[in-house]
Amino acid sequence: MTAPLTSFILAVQFLTRLPTPQVPEFEPAALSRASSFFPAVGFIVGAVLALVLWAGSHIDPWAGAVLTLGTWALITGALHLDGLSDLADALGAAHADETRFHEVLKDPHIGTFGVVSLIVQLAAKLVLLMLVAEQEVFWVLIPLCAWARLGPLFWAHFLPALRPPSAKTDGMGERFSWEINPITPWAWAALLLLSAWGAPAFLAAPFILLVWGAYLHLRLKGQTGDSLGAGIEVSESLLLLACVLFV
Repeated sequence: MTAPLTSFILAVQFLTRLPTPQVPEFEPAALSRASSFFPAVGFIVGAVLALVLWAGSHIDPWAGAVLTLGTWALITGALHLDGLSDLADALGAAHADETRFHEVLKDPHIGTFGVVSLIVQLAAKLVLLMLVAEQEVFWVLIPLCAWARLGPLFWAHFLPALRPPSAKTDGMGERFSWEINPITPWAWAALLLLSAWGAPAFLAAPFILLVWGAYLHLRLKGQTGDSLGAGIEVSESLLLLACVLFV
C-alpha cells in the first residue's frame, strides 16, 4: 500500500465511519500526514449528504433536512459535535476560572454549555438544510464540507498546540501540527476557490476560516483537537448560512 493511499485511508477512518481497508503498522505521525487529505474526505462526506438531501427533498424539504442531519451525525460519528460541546463546556468553566479550562476540556461528561451548544448547532443546521433543499442547491454541500475540513490544516499549522500542564502525551491538536506541508493548505484553498464560480457565497469561506483561527489565537492562544473539531462545525453552519443567503 502506497504512502498517499495509506494517508487517505487514515483520513477517511479518522473523520468518518465509512468502511475502509485496514492500515497495517499504524504510527501516530501517520495521522498528521493524513490530515492533508481532510478536504478530500470532505468532498466524500458532502457528496453523500447532497445525495441524501436531494432524495429526501422529494418527500418534503423538512424530511430531507432531517434525514441529512441524521446522516451527517452518523457518517462523521458526531466527532466534531463532540469537540464543539467539549470546547463550549471548557470555555464556560474558564469564564469564572481560567485554570479550569483544560480540566473541563478532558472531562468526558457533558455540561450545560455543551448541551446548549449542541442544541443550537443542530437546530441551525436543520433549518439551513431545509432552506438549501427549498432552493434546490444540493450540490453546495460538496465544496462546503471540503472547505470546513480545510480549516484544521491552517489552524494546526499556524497556531501552537495547547497541552494540559499535567499531560505526558501529545494531544490531538499537537499531532496534527507535526508534519503538515505548508504548501498543502494553500493548494487546497486555491482549488476550492473554484467553487465560487458556481456559488459566490464560497468567497466567504477563507474569511470564515480566518475568523475562527483569529478567535482561537485571541481566546485560547493556540489550538486543541476539540477546537479544531468545533471549528469544522462552526464553519459548516456559517457556510450553510452564506449559501442560503447568496446562492
